[in-house]
Parts: sequence; structure tokens; C-alpha cells
Amino acid sequence: MTQIAWVFPGQGSQSVGMCRDLYDSVKSARAVFEAADKALGFPLTKLCFEGPEEELRQTINAQPALVTAGYACLEAAREIAGSKLPTASFTAGHSLGEYTALLAAGVYDFPTAVRLARERGRLMHEAGQKQAGAMAAIMGLDEVKLGEVCKASATVMANINSPGQIVISGAAENIKKAMELATAAGASRAVPLQVSGAFHSPLMQPAVEGMTKYIDAAVLKKPSIPVIGNVTALPLAAPDDIKNELKKQLTSPVQWIRTIEYMAKQGVTTFIEIGPGRVLAGLIKRINKEAVTINLGDLKAISGLSIS
Repeated sequence: MTQIAWVFPGQGSQSVGMCRDLYDSVKSARAVFEAADKALGFPLTKLCFEGPEEELRQTINAQPALVTAGYACLEAAREIAGSKLPTASFTAGHSLGEYTALLAAGVYDFPTAVRLARERGRLMHEAGQKQAGAMAAIMGLDEVKLGEVCKASATVMANINSPGQIVISGAAENIKKAMELATAAGASRAVPLQVSGAFHSPLMQPAVEGMTKYIDAAVLKKPSIPVIGNVTALPLAAPDDIKNELKKQLTSPVQWIRTIEYMAKQGVTTFIEIGPGRVLAGLIKRINKEAVTINLGDLKAISGLSIS
């Protein structure tokens, strides 16, 4: 029997107009966007559909917007595809996407998820303002070589995305040095990222302190589907484990390669990326060439869903 995983994208997958077709055509998707506006007390839906893009890209907005869009896609798939949408054996999300994965596994309700995402975005942005941080994608260096570069430049690996693509994070001046060192060490490319801080690095510690009270106050249930954590690349079982994961995740690297490898070892052969964009499908294919990837990010894809 084919084992399926649902995976949810993180910040960077947002775009103006995402899920507009679902909102217009699918009752359950529209209800998700309306619930987001109500939970947050401002028209997030209008921002998602009309922009401006620079405002949607801001961390404080992008994060709740992507949780909303990802969950709207899932609810639309449940409504349209019905039994054609396979039950997931596992779920996981990339960075912010972990919040959507937990939602899909029934750990908390949607208003809790979108409010947590909004606070996470706000606090991460504020931490970035306290100390100027930056991130860069490094292509063509393995973890060992890049680890040496990070050590020499006082930076850290933030997203271990796929073989040959790792994102580093740290103080802005240190990232500049790390990019030079990485290129000298044989990296094929070193690309600065458009972010407002050094995410998944020790510079996010102020965000951990701020998020702790929100995470601790949240009512969490045991997941109905195993959720593979970003920090450990292992299943998160108990609510306390999940709360610890969400706190540690802010300053720890996203272990995406190990997450996909873990699920593949458990027999997962098909990964369904639920939400805007195709970032995760591309990473998964580089991690596991045999994997089947499917994207459910718009009405056409969801209406045409077919799993062989």
C-alpha cells in the first residue's frame, strides 16, 4: 500500500492572489479565509488577494497568510476530492509550515494556529530589528564543508534543505563573510535571501522569549497523524513535546533532508505539497529521486487530483 505524506510550505511561498480561485469557488476554503480575518481582527484575505506584495512579504503578514492559504487548500481538497484525497501516514511542514502541519493533524484549531503564526511573524521581525541579521542560500557545498565556513564566520546552518542547498543565518556582516568563504571553498552559488532577520539562528532568542507565553497558553491535543518535527526530524507525540519543538525551532536548523529521509524509511513514496508554490516538491525530488510529488495549491490541481 502506498504511504502518503502531507507537507506544508513555509515563508517565501506566498504570492499575491494565492488561493483566490478557491475562495471564489469552494465554500470550505472561503470559510478558512473568513475565519482568519475574524481571528486576527484585520482583513488578511484582502492582503492575500490584492497585496501590495511588499506588505504581504513582511514576516508579520506572510506567516499567518501562509497558514491560512495552506489550510484553505487542505479544506478545499477534502471538500472537492473527498475520498480521492489519501489519508496521510505522516505530515510535516518547512519552518512556519510546521504550524500548518500541526493544524492538519488536529493538534489545535484554526484560530489558534493563525494567531500563533501572526505572533511568531511579529516577534521574529522584532528580533531582526534588534540585531541586523541576514540569510543566504549556499549551493554546492556539503554540510561538513559548510560547517567549517560557518565556524569561521560565526554563522549557523538554518535550513538543511536538500543535498547541495543549505541556507545559512547570522549577523549581516558575518553572512557577507560566510558567502565569500563559501565561494572560495567551492560553492557553486551564494545567494542572499530577502528576509527581515537571521531566522533559525541564536539571534532569534528574543522571539523565543516572546513566543513562550503564547505557546504555553495554547491548548494542544495529541496529533491524529504523526507530525515530523523540524528540529529532531522525528515524530512529535505529546503536547509538551510539540511546545518544546515550537520554541526550539526558532533558533535551530530546519532538518528537512532528515525529515524526508525519515518518512521515506517508514515507507512514504508519495509527498503531497499542500499550499502555494512548488518549493518543497523540488527539494523532495533532490533528496529522494524516487519520490512521487504532487502539488495542491489551486483549484485546477485539487480538482484534477489522482493518485495511482
